[in-house]
Amino acid sequence: MKVVILAGGLGTRIAEETSTRPKPMVEIGGRPILWHIMKIYSHYGFNDFVICLGYKGYMIKEYFANYFLHMSDVTFHLAENRMEVHRETAEPWRVTLVDTGEGTQTGGRLKRVLPYVKDEAFFALTYGDGVADIDLAAEIAFHKTHGRRATVSVVRPAKRFGAVAIEGDRVVNFEEKPNDDGGWINGGFFLLSPSVGDLIAGDQTIWEREPMEQLARGDDLRAYVHPGFWHPMDSLRDRNFLEGEWAGNRAKWRIW
Repeated sequence: MKVVILAGGLGTRIAEETSTRPKPMVEIGGRPILWHIMKIYSHYGFNDFVICLGYKGYMIKEYFANYFLHMSDVTFHLAENRMEVHRETAEPWRVTLVDTGEGTQTGGRLKRVLPYVKDEAFFALTYGDGVADIDLAAEIAFHKTHGRRATVSVVRPAKRFGAVAIEGDRVVNFEEKPNDDGGWINGGFFLLSPSVGDLIAGDQTIWEREPMEQLARGDDLRAYVHPGFWHPMDSLRDRNFLEGEWAGNRAKWRIW
């Protein structure tokens, strides 16, 4: 199964980091969050990636072009113009990097890379800025049972602040950052038939609007409920939270 990752957005809500690099290259534990996402898929044996590039996409190309330098111990023999790799820490990944346009919307990016997945019975799609301890094997099994063109993971995000129940001025209940009771939201781990490309008009189509709305209206979309850990990296606060979880050995998405 091929995995398409949307990695071309501007990331304006985390501008402190993305003014100099694309959002998927913002690091958690010294590794780009893109690497963490790919490790989640790789844990389940999915190692063929198609990455949609846009804003500062050349930095993602350079990262993979120099992967050995990032992940291995090396000696440079300057007089001989030679590099010696001592410890190789390479992944079994096949990575296709596709320039999908800096101003292209999510649906347009997906449509541009459909030629790379057109022969698949179905493929995975996710964003380049969110991690989870999702059971991808279970989601795939679920997708195969319902026979629809699309599956979307749904999650309940944690509230950012503690919930306080009061009677008068007396606190009767306090719960630090409980799960949101406002309903399920898009968790970003999709399984799709290549035929969903028929629903995407062009570069300015937003995948989460018309295409998904049409799939829902046509009874062609099913929800895979993920009750476990999920967290996006929408802001600097999110990035700092994920960094703290990794540094404290509490990173629930580290399933590998």
